[in-house]
Amino acid sequence: MADQARTAPAVDFVGGAVGYRFRSQAGRSHALLKATGVSPARPLHVIDATAGLGRDAFLLASMGATVTLIERVPDVHALLEDAFAAARAESAELAAIVGRMTLLHGDARALLPTMRADVVTIDPMHPPRTKTALVKQEMRLLRDLVGADPDVGELLAAALSADCGRVVLKWPLRAAAPPAPRKPSHQIVGKTVRYDVFVRVRAA
Repeated sequence: MADQARTAPAVDFVGGAVGYRFRSQAGRSHALLKATGVSPARPLHVIDATAGLGRDAFLLASMGATVTLIERVPDVHALLEDAFAAARAESAELAAIVGRMTLLHGDARALLPTMRADVVTIDPMHPPRTKTALVKQEMRLLRDLVGADPDVGELLAAALSADCGRVVLKWPLRAAAPPAPRKPSHQIVGKTVRYDVFVRVRAA
């Protein structure tokens, strides 16, 4: 029913905010691109270790990156699969973008040690805000499916031990950072979130 409360977040690469950002090219100035180093001239391989609604992965893929998405929650993984299919059916342009996106079901803490990429991004379920009215409905619904991410410190440690050139952690601007083996190399700061960037020297 139209007035029935939704119980699952919308994963949509065709319409909504993601579709608008893609059509208007508004995402070209997004802080995530600066944090990861992705650009049309630098189509890097990125592992999105916490796929969620897939919006960041789609932005990176729309800029030419090859993105491997890891999602451990079965219901969210299924929503992403449906969104991929809808995008492929919508247009050849969207099909080309999702063609650069590979979706895996599993725990990134176990998968990352077996993988290689230029960048690993982490956007865990952030600590609840004290002013819950500020949290968008989609994020509330996603939290209902995913729950908290108490193992974010373990995930960050796994990412930092992976074979990659940099790790990017998206985190609330004023929240205390999760435990990490070392401090970030630098930060990209936005209005409500920051990107902690850990640049790594890869073995030859």
